[in-house]
Amino acid sequence: MLGDNRGTKRNQYVADYVVFDLETTGISTVHDAVVEISAIRVQGGKITDEFSTLVNPEMPIPYRASKVNNIYDDMVADAPLFEQALADFDAFIGNRILVGHNIHTFDMKFLWRDAEKYWGKSIANDYIDTLPLARQCLPQLVGYKLTDLASYYHISIDGAHRALADCGMNQKIFEKLASRKSTGNLKTCPRCGQLLKKRSGRYGEFWGCTGYPACRYTENV
Repeated sequence: MLGDNRGTKRNQYVADYVVFDLETTGISTVHDAVVEISAIRVQGGKITDEFSTLVNPEMPIPYRASKVNNIYDDMVADAPLFEQALADFDAFIGNRILVGHNIHTFDMKFLWRDAEKYWGKSIANDYIDTLPLARQCLPQLVGYKLTDLASYYHISIDGAHRALADCGMNQKIFEKLASRKSTGNLKTCPRCGQLLKKRSGRYGEFWGCTGYPACRYTENV
């Protein structure tokens, strides 16, 4: 949903959410553009609807990007511009919490940037990033790419790096991580619900809220 302020990053599990993914012309959240946006709506942990569209980025798609996502200039020539695609996406998500992989440092920045450019508003939905969640839940893993997590959970990676396929993988991974979290493998902050992380201080180790500095809760190890 559009609002005056950007949404807040959360760490706690919710049963109703929208998992989304972007494919772009590159990794710069300043200069690059979206070429595909997809989303899956989930209610009670079950998929209820999906949204997906290619996007005309109004610029050539670099070869290195096409090699990753298999999206080429001819495929997006007649696709909607991102202003229309983002408006349709906003209608699809409503006020639901967004879920995605590495969205805190990547995907959300594209949404915020372009919503502010088109309408002078921001995407105000709160969101959950499965990348830091996976690092907390599965500290033994070497890699935390979406395909790494899918392989760990024996989830098919067919179609990886196309937005809708990545949404499907991420939805299954999020439910797996939530199940692991609920077994007590993770500690959550009693004040704000975000994850606690073991830290070292002057007097030894302690648990500190990952929501710092907004939340300054700590407890002894």
